[in-house]
Amino acid sequence: MGALQTLGFILGASFASGLNLYATVAALGLLHRFEVVRLPGSLDLLAHPVVLGIACVLYVIEFFADKVPYVDNVWDVVHTFIRPPAAGVLAYAAMGDVPEVWKLSAALLAGTVALGSHGTKASTRAAVNASPEPFSNWILSLAEDGIALFLVTMAVTHPVLTVAIVLVLAVVSAYLLYKLFHFLLLVFRRVFRRAPPEPQRA
Repeated sequence: MGALQTLGFILGASFASGLNLYATVAALGLLHRFEVVRLPGSLDLLAHPVVLGIACVLYVIEFFADKVPYVDNVWDVVHTFIRPPAAGVLAYAAMGDVPEVWKLSAALLAGTVALGSHGTKASTRAAVNASPEPFSNWILSLAEDGIALFLVTMAVTHPVLTVAIVLVLAVVSAYLLYKLFHFLLLVFRRVFRRAPPEPQRA
């Protein structure tokens, strides 16, 4: 792959990893194993049966955990320390045989992109869980999985176009994070400004 194609692959896979790491790894591994696409040789490990098996099992676990209000919040908190670093490792490996400075730069970029998409996902879920009905949570979870799989497919088939798609998604994520921050700030202000109840008299 050329430089722009590699950038598109890294951006697409990283954004997808921030939404659903296990779906991203499983999809890349399956596409490579069944020769739908050819990933860089440095990513052959993704198609190994053990890696594929672990990724698929963890994806099934996440699929159900992601649909349960508040369980998904705990899951996201834990994966703050998993998704971005894993995206960095994936990008580092995807660079192949290039100078170390470029591999480290790619890893840092990938980790940042994954942290951004993960942060948007986690913050949106926290806001949605304030609603008592579970359907919004399910719809969001399915939409996130769909976006992750779409980005993986685009990253390996149309990496140049993926650069533009991820840039648009990054802008949308930044806007959502801005809105969610102000929403949560408003909620906290209302909670702390509420007058304490008067003590009951005997």
